[in-house]
Amino acid sequence: MCGISGIVRLGDRPIPDTAIKHMCDAIAHRGPDDAGYAFFKPGRGDRGRGGSWYDFTDAEFRHLNEHLPVFHGEYCRRELEQQDSWVALGHRRLSILDLTHKGHQPMATPDQRYWVVYNGEIYNFRELRERLESRGYTFSTRTDTEVLLHLWEEFGEASLGMLNGMFALAIYDRLDNELVLARDRFGVKPLYYAITPEHFVFGSEAKGILASGLVEARIDPASLVEYFTFQNLYGDKTLWHSIKLLEPGHYLRLRPGLGEEPRMRRYFEGFSAVDSSLREDPGSIPDRVAESFRSAVQRQLVSDVPVGSYLSGGMDSGSIVAVAGREIPRMHTFTGGFDLTNVNGLEQGFDERREAERLSYLLQTEHYDVVLHAGDMPAAMDKITWHMDDPRVGMCHQVWYVAKLASRFVKVCLAGTGGDELFAGYPWRYRLALQGVRDPEWSQRYFDYWHRLLPRGELPALFAPDLRRWLDAPRHSFDAVVASAPDWRDDLSDAENLLQRSLHFEFKTFLNGLLVTEDKISMAHSMESRVPFLDNEFADLAWSLPPNAKLHMEKLAKTGDAHIDSAEGKLCLRRAMESVLPREFLHQQKQGFSPPDENWYRGPSMAYIKEILLDKQTLDRPWFDTNFVRAKLDEHFEGKRNHRLLVWSLLSVEWIQRHFVDASGVRAPSAVQSVPLRNLREREAGR
Repeated sequence: MCGISGIVRLGDRPIPDTAIKHMCDAIAHRGPDDAGYAFFKPGRGDRGRGGSWYDFTDAEFRHLNEHLPVFHGEYCRRELEQQDSWVALGHRRLSILDLTHKGHQPMATPDQRYWVVYNGEIYNFRELRERLESRGYTFSTRTDTEVLLHLWEEFGEASLGMLNGMFALAIYDRLDNELVLARDRFGVKPLYYAITPEHFVFGSEAKGILASGLVEARIDPASLVEYFTFQNLYGDKTLWHSIKLLEPGHYLRLRPGLGEEPRMRRYFEGFSAVDSSLREDPGSIPDRVAESFRSAVQRQLVSDVPVGSYLSGGMDSGSIVAVAGREIPRMHTFTGGFDLTNVNGLEQGFDERREAERLSYLLQTEHYDVVLHAGDMPAAMDKITWHMDDPRVGMCHQVWYVAKLASRFVKVCLAGTGGDELFAGYPWRYRLALQGVRDPEWSQRYFDYWHRLLPRGELPALFAPDLRRWLDAPRHSFDAVVASAPDWRDDLSDAENLLQRSLHFEFKTFLNGLLVTEDKISMAHSMESRVPFLDNEFADLAWSLPPNAKLHMEKLAKTGDAHIDSAEGKLCLRRAMESVLPREFLHQQKQGFSPPDENWYRGPSMAYIKEILLDKQTLDRPWFDTNFVRAKLDEHFEGKRNHRLLVWSLLSVEWIQRHFVDASGVRAPSAVQSVPLRNLREREAGR
């Protein structure tokens, strides 16, 4: 679990010697345990023979890698001046497997042909290692990185489909002078890239690319409009004009120095089709789900460092802890709660600490919690937005503080992300698909529904006139996702087909945004987040289940606009978890992990919001109609409408511009005194 960076020469301009170092320094939080850099120049002989390469480490890690020279020491400077490198790879390591120096990256095969920088975990690496050993391969480390290298050596791109895990990787073949980038099938780990006339630049985070000095920090207007439409970005888009996000399940090939365009391919063809035969024996489904889930959780416990878990008191995180706790006695668990003083309305029910503590007691975990107060968002927003650098769905300061808490105790934390998207956990959203609506009308309704910040009719007024030319861009992005949906099945009802399309859409958009946020926030605290629900085998099973095994479809189709109970969804998952969780946690109302910001933003945080959003520096930017923004803020402050998501998004984009557009160079945020974690309490089970 790490951070990766790289630069590839495309034209005549050489790779700046220090650029890769700056890139790795910008993402040092992702890997505080080691650093490595490698530079390559292909030879002129057959298949690149006669080329040269050098690798280095930082002075602070020289004790781990005594055979490596120090980056930018005298030897390094002398050699790189003569090297005229075509490829540079950089790596920051967070040690999870094989904590010795042998896990250092960039890592090479024994013949030095293949080199890899890799961020992630391959949960089935032991089985893959045994397969390779049967073919004569030997191993000198206990890492999954070495398995990945030999797997590529043996199978090439076909190896990507064999990996059950989360990963973003770059493999350079010195002999064939070819670089391959790849990302896991669901996009748990991010991988950004940018193409300039002279260079191809890539990394785990957008800020790393900007730190290279080779890519301009310029906001993309079309992406800005899309973000404020969906509070998300679809496909390969980012907030930045020149930077793209490699899409999940894809890989990219590039031949350095030859002026060729990168070649993009998809190695994961899509989700499993519904297995209609399961309708004949619906009673077997919960047992199959339970067994597959247990296997998924057990696979993701592989680690040489402590593993803990978030525990909200809900079914998803509770199921993970119930299974993992059988392997890890007295497992560390973590939750966050909210100070509800002066909070009224629906937000009075936002604190889940009582449920989490009750579940911790029953599952016998070592439980810790943190209480967030109204001032905690302003105290952390500077740092959060620097780490996010490419915003996505929701608000995340609550996640920031719980991740900070968890990182004090563990380096790996399990999370329940993905369960809702696989098992139809948002029944109120699927009303659109369950009331006899055919596809064109469904698409329009769903497009309108996913305007998260403002209704479609109000949205144009948010933007300055020059930005309104991009108002059609979000629809094009939406339609592109819909076009990739599963084929219409004649053996499924219209409602079932449309539910499948809804789940597919949310999996490709909303979940993708959650995963980007999950990665950035956990890695900001040098902690790995794992998501067992997105285990390959378990996700394949979930997608193959008949839609009516997940949802009370007929009942929901008749509800009209009435309230929908969240327990109407995830039916087979609830039955599957009856063997591990008390019934009281299987059928309770769903509660998202959301702070009471409707109240906080019109109360204790109001002064901070005005200070940032009504500042001259903010109002002088060319993006928004300032009178409209003032009006929306007034509506919120006066209690007329709840604009908390819009306020958060405006704050996020403004802070990101201050960090990366206004600043000269990419640097860590200014020292801000973080509000101390309050009421940190150990909740020992049984106490």
